Amino acid sequence: MKALLLYPRFPQSFWSYDRAMSMAGLKAVIPPLGIITVAALLPQDWEIRFYDRNVSQETEADWEWCDLVILSAMLVQKPDFHALIQTALRLGKKIAVGGPYPTSVPQDALAAGVHYLILDEGEMTVPLFVEAIAQGQAEGVFRSIENKPDVTTSPMPRFDLLQMDAYFMMAMQFSRGCPFNCEFCDIISLYGRKPRTKAPQQALAELQTLYDLGWRGSLFIVDDNFIGNQRNVKNFLRELIPWMQQHDYPFTFMTEASVNLAEDDELLQLMAAARFYAVFLGIETPDQDSLHVTQKLQNTRQPLVEACAKINQAGILIYAGFILGFDGERTGAGERIQAFVAQTSIPQPMLGILQALPNTALWNRLEREQRLIEGIGITETGDQNTLMNFIPTRPIADIAQEYVDGFWTLYEPANYLHRCFEQCLSIVVKTGSQQTMKLPLSKGLRVLAQLIWHQGLRRPALRGQFWRQLWTILRTKPQVLNMYLGLCLTGEHFWEYRILARERIARQLGSDPLDVSILSDRVIQII
Repeated sequence: MKALLLYPRFPQSFWSYDRAMSMAGLKAVIPPLGIITVAALLPQDWEIRFYDRNVSQETEADWEWCDLVILSAMLVQKPDFHALIQTALRLGKKIAVGGPYPTSVPQDALAAGVHYLILDEGEMTVPLFVEAIAQGQAEGVFRSIENKPDVTTSPMPRFDLLQMDAYFMMAMQFSRGCPFNCEFCDIISLYGRKPRTKAPQQALAELQTLYDLGWRGSLFIVDDNFIGNQRNVKNFLRELIPWMQQHDYPFTFMTEASVNLAEDDELLQLMAAARFYAVFLGIETPDQDSLHVTQKLQNTRQPLVEACAKINQAGILIYAGFILGFDGERTGAGERIQAFVAQTSIPQPMLGILQALPNTALWNRLEREQRLIEGIGITETGDQNTLMNFIPTRPIADIAQEYVDGFWTLYEPANYLHRCFEQCLSIVVKTGSQQTMKLPLSKGLRVLAQLIWHQGLRRPALRGQFWRQLWTILRTKPQVLNMYLGLCLTGEHFWEYRILARERIARQLGSDPLDVSILSDRVIQII
């Protein structure tokens, strides 16, 4: 069997960092870990060609060569995912699809005409698909809804298939699942509430493979909640620390975690010692009422500002997600989020409008309440900048206005650079510590040159601030220089993206994209 594995293109999105990647001479932020794990699950006698279309594209010769096309996608990749399906059908190729998008919305893939749906977790369903192929089955849907795989049996991802020098970071996975029960989150419907972890030596073997392939730099541990199983993650970190020492600290790490990370001093110390430089937190909102409504109770156990300060004091940079549109939300939620971000100096707050994702508790509740709206939302468009796909409890015009105003203000260049500066100054750097954003030397020099030109010379409005802040970092805390420059670099993306976000919302409302006021009568027509 000749299999062509394709990973669809991302549209410009919050995390795509398009302009920043271009300035650094890179193609994408992280590699697609899921599909290269699927590649490792396929029979060894199959011939495989793989393309991450965000890095390089397949050729006509690749399409002619293959017997089978395999796609994996997230919701945001919806447009290119469907374009690839149509290309495969036109060329008469068999198509198999999987990943979070087909698993959550399988009817879309079936309606598009795919032959095989390899859903849920590949360790369980790829073998079923391979057996069906061997038996000559022309189509099939392969699911494992109830049973979850033991990830200690998960194979080593095919890192050798990657064009590694095209990525900002490498990626690995340690665990799947989350113990919490946030109403809006689809992670627990996809992977369950019992976190399953790899064995420490298994995870270290993956790191060793990346090391042997020549990677030196930052690495994203893609777990949706890295600390979901705190006992196992501590065991892993205790073995990771000496491995890092023996290999002269070739990597620094970033991951996602729940805010209760701040409650565990030992865990914070272990992460810092292992060279974790950043963590993404799902803060969602500073409004306690909304946290209770959405069942995010782990965020209510201690003051969120104090939790962020404690994580900074451990030497770790904070990224965070925020959401507008919870039921019962009071007017001014966007302003309160802005105030929280200013107080904590979180550089890159991911502000979004609440979406009811399929199979979540929120989706099921809104369906019972007959509040879901067809035809809008991320499940329809694949676009992150979308109006909510349900009728909210306060005017959608107000929510849209607060989103547009909030995003515009948060990513105003001077505001953004000030937060980057303050966050880096607030991070407590331990003696001898090296946890920071890492780029290969050649890329780092290019980034510095680009920043000096664009922020230090070309833009008069930023020129003074850029040089003042850079000099202060160099003079008082040079250990965080790479981190600070990396944040300055990604600002170039957000200054473009805030314009796009405003235009996308305005387009859905039928209003002038240059006028951030929202027309409530148009919203009523949409609903």
